Amino acid sequence: MLVVNEQQIMHTYNMKEAIKDIEDVLKAKVADKIANPHRTVIEFPQHEASALYMPSADLVEEVTAVKVVTIYPNNPSNGKPTTQGVVLLSDAQNGEHVAMLNASYLTRLRTGALSAIATNYLARKNANVLTIIGTGAMAFEQALGVLAVRNIKRIILFNRTAEKARRFGEKLRDFGVKVPFEIVEDVSVAVRQAHIICCATRSNEPVFNGVDLQPGTHINGVGSYLPHMLEMDVTTIKRASKIVVDDLAGVKDEAGELMHAEKIGEWSFNDAHGELGQLVVKDIIGRENEAEITIFKSVGAAYFDLAVAKGAYVKAKEQNIGTHIEV
Repeated sequence: MLVVNEQQIMHTYNMKEAIKDIEDVLKAKVADKIANPHRTVIEFPQHEASALYMPSADLVEEVTAVKVVTIYPNNPSNGKPTTQGVVLLSDAQNGEHVAMLNASYLTRLRTGALSAIATNYLARKNANVLTIIGTGAMAFEQALGVLAVRNIKRIILFNRTAEKARRFGEKLRDFGVKVPFEIVEDVSVAVRQAHIICCATRSNEPVFNGVDLQPGTHINGVGSYLPHMLEMDVTTIKRASKIVVDDLAGVKDEAGELMHAEKIGEWSFNDAHGELGQLVVKDIIGRENEAEITIFKSVGAAYFDLAVAKGAYVKAKEQNIGTHIEV
């Protein structure tokens, strides 16, 4: 078995490659070539934490993957990362377990790639102001994903702790992002100026007021992934002309803000425009005019992890990195 750690993956597998691999798996899913059993989530309320177990398989290329990821938001105060995970990759022709890959970066990367694809179809072509609400671990690859598909000229950062937002901006700069960033302390100011908004928080209540959205705004909501989490308010959902989701089965059980809107009778999952894969294969249309407000809601699915794990494994073999072990 090949074991590949996070730093090795980060040095060999990037956003551009992840976007292509995610587009390919979206097409395969639409063509019924992917098996994706529902994931199991175990919550640990005493730690405000969760553990997720996510199996999937590519039925044509005959590869399976199981991701185990833990999300412990209080970990940074103890010097540990919020998100920790591994992916076990197996050959479905003979059952051999071929690789174990660190999944923390891959999870962030595939989520950023999903938002990149959604942004490419749903954001205005001339969108150039990116607002990021929540500058935690997931947000960095959200920024990189949007930067990969739009010519962003300004980045506006909002976080409850301004110092964390400042460090995030410096991390972007150190990574080589030359787009200027600014930190605002009023989320309404950030939303009113945005052409594209990325929300990456674990909030249990809406993080901005939908009244502040300007016509033509596109929103990527990736932070809330449990029924009690509510990043977006009902006003935002009702103002959107198109709501596209990463995986409809998943969001029906896990997208708190959409579940809440349906529960109170303000919206229905029947109103969803469709899944991201349908956009990619052109079964549904993307943005139709400059004024419509669009939303991409992502809770994640195992086959996205399968796609990037397989991609990273191929790159690791090509570049002869990782450690071979007997298990």
